[in-house]
Amino acid sequence: MWLLLYGLNAYWLTAVHKPKLSLRKQLVFPQLNPAREFQTAQAATLPSPSSVAIAVNNFDNFEKFRLDKPLTNGFSSYVLAVDPTEHNAIALEDLPIVTVQLPIFNERYVSRRLVDAVCQMDYPRDRMQIQVLDDSIDDTQAILRETVQEYQNQGFWIEYVHRVNRSGFKAGALQDAMPLVEGNYIAIFDADFIPSVNWLKDTIRHYVESPDAKVAVVQTRWGHINSEYSLLTKLQSTGIDGHFAIEQQARSNNGYFLNFNGTAGIWNRKAIIDAGGWHADTLAEDMDLSYRAQLKGWQVVYDNNIVAPAELPVAMLAFKLQQFRWAKGSIQCAKKLIFQIWQADLSLPVKFQASMHLTGYSAHPLMLLLVLLSIPLMLITPDDAIALRISFEGIWSIFMLPATFGPPFLYFHAQRELYPKSWHRRLGRIFLLAVLGTGISWSNSRAVFAGLSNTGANFRRTPKFDIKHKSDRWENKAYKIPLDATAGIELGLCIYSVIASGLALSKGLYITLPFMVLYAVSYGYVGGLTFWQYWQQSRN
Repeated sequence: MWLLLYGLNAYWLTAVHKPKLSLRKQLVFPQLNPAREFQTAQAATLPSPSSVAIAVNNFDNFEKFRLDKPLTNGFSSYVLAVDPTEHNAIALEDLPIVTVQLPIFNERYVSRRLVDAVCQMDYPRDRMQIQVLDDSIDDTQAILRETVQEYQNQGFWIEYVHRVNRSGFKAGALQDAMPLVEGNYIAIFDADFIPSVNWLKDTIRHYVESPDAKVAVVQTRWGHINSEYSLLTKLQSTGIDGHFAIEQQARSNNGYFLNFNGTAGIWNRKAIIDAGGWHADTLAEDMDLSYRAQLKGWQVVYDNNIVAPAELPVAMLAFKLQQFRWAKGSIQCAKKLIFQIWQADLSLPVKFQASMHLTGYSAHPLMLLLVLLSIPLMLITPDDAIALRISFEGIWSIFMLPATFGPPFLYFHAQRELYPKSWHRRLGRIFLLAVLGTGISWSNSRAVFAGLSNTGANFRRTPKFDIKHKSDRWENKAYKIPLDATAGIELGLCIYSVIASGLALSKGLYITLPFMVLYAVSYGYVGGLTFWQYWQQSRN
């Protein structure tokens, strides 16, 4: 039943996600403010009443613009959607002090890149406090100390904070730094991100333009700097696009609970304090804090139009490690918070969506259970029991079809929305993403059981290698993840699924057969790529 709800919910979130322009990117004519930084677009009506010509004066500071809806009743209802490199000016005196926190642990390849990008953001130096929160135990310390000193010499308000005791990991670092925070707003970036020059000004607008709104955090969309590096990164980027463009947008626009994604967002310092601060009892401290803040009456805002590029894991072992951490952390949050959610004064849809969100990774052990039960169920089904065979396949159809096709439906709409000119060339990624998602079901099932069995936070970081181009290599770099038994089990599940496929074919179970083939291909891809990449690393 949960798998059925999981699949149907993907359709629901896609239907209600309501894509819309950011307030910063809507120019509504004719009520233009002449004090804005950009030049206005002038319109002249053609002889035909249904068409309009746009005369653009000096629009060099816009990357692109488009007509957002056809003009039928004159120019007054027209909206010009723009993607500017500079937006409406906010008076300097209205810009608040923002503390930018950079929690880092052993990131020799990307730590300097992050600090450089943050220091290049277009924000007054006397109103941007930068905290480099370094828990590293390798040469990242020396890199960051030197980098911070360089920017201090240039007049930046930047501090290097190093902890000898890594208690609480990232959550501990953020909480320990709270007494040093000077700003009322706190932006957070992980080491694999490269914020754009305008990111801080764009995002802080949500607080500046609505100072009385009880906003806990503004989350922005994750972009990708290496999505075309390999098939693995292409599939990851497709999944992340779906999460942000559809799921996060749907939750934000419909008043459902949503989570801060750990990076590329700005917190209200008062909300952190009111919610009880950062806790280190789960591996998803970001989800934990954002849910506790929402239970206190704060809102989480998601802006789909502000993008922060980041580096995707290029190794299957690293990807599985990241997914393990996210899966275990979300299940720990479910154990911690789900009863509070159902006891709170919230609407039934909000409670339901929060429960589905927190327990989303439960799909993986259920998928694993289905494939493990497939052979026993087929063996106990007599060949001449046609009615029983039909019932067996009916069960598969009811539970598996929505769970199988719901997420691809969501990803399809995300790709079409984010890449309107090239989405049709990305359709293959959507179908192959089902292979990746199914293939990691064993690894994520272990994470779910680990989250259910304890609330401890045994943190293992996802290594980054400064990979941006297809020519970049990572196999000979440090931070190698040791191979465990997981890949061998995945190849074993591949063989098991091949046997199940043959059995389904021999018994004429033609609805079950495609699912068994999907399992076989999925486990073969994930387990095989894990071994192949590990072998490549071992040679260097």
